[in-house]
Amino acid sequence: MKLNILFTCSGRRNYLINYFKTAINNNGKIFAADINLSAPSMVDADVAILVPSVYSENYIAELKNIIEDHKIDAIISLNDLELPILSKHKQELESLGTKVIISSEKVIDISFDKIETFKFLKSIGLETPLTYTTLEVVKNALTIKKIDFPLVVKPRWGSGSIGVDFVESIEELELAFKLQHLKLKKSILNTVSLNDADHAILIQEKINGKEYGMDVLNDFENNYYGSFAREKYSMRCGETDKAISIIDDRFEKIGQKIASNLKHMGTLDCDFFVTKDKIYVLELNPRFGGGYPFSHQAGINTAAIYIEWLKGNNDVDQFNNYKPNKLFSKCDNFIQINNFKKS
Repeated sequence: MKLNILFTCSGRRNYLINYFKTAINNNGKIFAADINLSAPSMVDADVAILVPSVYSENYIAELKNIIEDHKIDAIISLNDLELPILSKHKQELESLGTKVIISSEKVIDISFDKIETFKFLKSIGLETPLTYTTLEVVKNALTIKKIDFPLVVKPRWGSGSIGVDFVESIEELELAFKLQHLKLKKSILNTVSLNDADHAILIQEKINGKEYGMDVLNDFENNYYGSFAREKYSMRCGETDKAISIIDDRFEKIGQKIASNLKHMGTLDCDFFVTKDKIYVLELNPRFGGGYPFSHQAGINTAAIYIEWLKGNNDVDQFNNYKPNKLFSKCDNFIQINNFKKS
C-alpha cells in the first residue's frame, strides 16, 4: 500500500522527514510544505511545496489543492500556531480523502492555552506550577508567601522558548511584565494572543529540579499506547540538545493519566520537573516535539507506527524497542539549498 504524507510547517525537522521516508520504504512519498523554500526540511522531502502563511486567507484552500493534486493520504503539522487552524478545518480537509493527524479543537485549546493547561492538570490531580495572569494577584501571593522569587514571565499562548524571562525582584517582575506585553504585539504570537490581550502574559512559579521530556503516544482513535521519557541534560533555543532515555513507572503512570483524560491523537510532547519526590507537569504539546529524536534513537519508532496505523494495522509492538540509559546529543549539519530563489 502506497502512502503520501504531507508535513506542514516542516521547518528544520529533517529528521522527521527522513524517519518517515525510511518507514515508508519507497511505498509512497513524503511531502514538505513551508512558507520558505529555504527551510532545511524541504531538501530531504521527496516533494517540496511553497505555501502562504498559516494566517493567510488562502492557506486552507492551498492545502486542499495540495491534497487533491498529490493524493495526500495523511497530514502532520509540526507547528504550534498551525494546530488550532488545522483542527478547526479538520473535517473539511478529511472530506477530500486525507487523514489529518491532529487532535480535536478542545485538546488543542487545553494544550496551547497555558491557563487551560494549568486547569486541566489540576483537574486530573497532577502537580503543576502555580500560574497567574495579573500583577496584583502575584504581588498578593508573594506577600502571603504562597510563592516566592524567582518567577517565570512568558506568553500565555507560546511556542518553544519565545519570550521567556526569569525575574528575582518586584522591580524586575514589573518591568518584564510590561515589556512582554509590548514585545508580544511585535511577535508571531500576537495574532493568537488577541483572544485575551489583557491576560496574554503569564507569571508562573519557577520549579527547580531535574527536567524531563516525554512522548505520550495515543493511537488514531485516541487510545493510550505508551510513554517514552528522557532526562534533559542540556537545552538550546527552547529544544532539548542532549538527553538520556529513562524508563520509570512513575512517568508511565503520569503519561497514561494525561492520555486517558486528554484523549489526544497521535504523539504528545510533555515537559515536567522532578523535585523533592514530586513531579510537576509544565507543558503539553500535541505534536512531534523537538525531543522526539531522542526517543526514536532509543528505540520507539513512532514514524513506523504511524504508517502501520494508517494502513489499518494495529500490531505495532515490533516498532517499540525502547531502552533506558541511551544518551544522545544533537549536532549541527550543513545542507545545500538548491531550490532557493533570491528575492
